[in-house]
Amino acid sequence: MSEFVKGTILYVEDNPENRNLIRRVLTAEGYSLVEAANAAQAIEKLGDAAVDLILMDINMPDMDGYTLTARIKQIERYSKIPIIAVTANVMRGDRERSLEAGCDGYIQKPIDIDTLAEQIERFIVRSTNA
Repeated sequence: MSEFVKGTILYVEDNPENRNLIRRVLTAEGYSLVEAANAAQAIEKLGDAAVDLILMDINMPDMDGYTLTARIKQIERYSKIPIIAVTANVMRGDRERSLEAGCDGYIQKPIDIDTLAEQIERFIVRSTNA
């Protein structure tokens, strides 16, 4: 039995409950999910899997998502992978800061699980048609 996978998403998130929720939602929508709990794991997992999109938590303890995004975008073979910031930071300027760091989009926490797959699909479709 072969299943069609819509795309592979790397989810960088230090909170295990958040990873569990997003895993359940996205795998139910037909995505393959690779998870990383910190920046070092994220870089390692990028080397192990063909990733179509990265969901990037901004508030992580070892290296924040802004810094990790900038680092990933500097690596040529990963520079075209869309990165979507996932953050509870909703103050004026937070969205702009995410985009300046190299993120291609921005999703607020708490995540609206009813629209998450739809939001992700826009970026994956755009990246595969680019």
